[in-house]
Amino acid sequence: MNIFALDCAVTRISLAVKTESKFISTTYDIGMRQSEILVPAIDEILKKVEITAAELNASALTIGPGSFTGLRLGISALKAIELAYNVPVYGISSLETYAYPYKNFGIPLLSCIDANKDKFYARITDGENLLLKDDDYELEKISDAVKELDTICICGPDAKKLSEKLKALYTSKNFLIPEVPSQTSESLIKITEELIEKKAEPLKDFDGPVYLRASEAELKLNSTIS
Repeated sequence: MNIFALDCAVTRISLAVKTESKFISTTYDIGMRQSEILVPAIDEILKKVEITAAELNASALTIGPGSFTGLRLGISALKAIELAYNVPVYGISSLETYAYPYKNFGIPLLSCIDANKDKFYARITDGENLLLKDDDYELEKISDAVKELDTICICGPDAKKLSEKLKALYTSKNFLIPEVPSQTSESLIKITEELIEKKAEPLKDFDGPVYLRASEAELKLNSTIS
């Protein structure tokens, strides 16, 4: 089975392709330039595994939460491939993807993305059960959620920033933070294989990104109307 995976929920874009005999992944951490590199990057990684988009059996992406621009670009690219070659697209929570490499650690996992304004997109699981659902949280809500936890692994692109804030509140807790970010596109491949095995439904034609928060443009428009 040929699967392509894309994470562009944040500025650090990660791509991967897995075939029956090959696996290639690559990451671009070059700031707010997703629109410049995304399509050429997809073309390049497919060439390296010597297949075309028409030969894909499935694709997957982080569907949110995350950057409005990145999420729109990602889903537009994969929907275009789906439309052209009938390749189903699987949408997977960004926060679930960031926690996936650590799910067998046997400790609670807090995955996060900086949502600015002292807020974070966050999710907490114990590896199997959801303790705090994906949402846009104030720091106070997150700190309340970890109050009863002695040890917790904090992961995701902004794990260090959130851990510093929580350490200032809870000096006796044991916060574990990965030294380097995980390869998220590889996690997406694994999750997609599990979804296909379970015969889960891919995204529908009308499905779009999960934002969890109104964009700045929407907020300005609503303030103007009111």
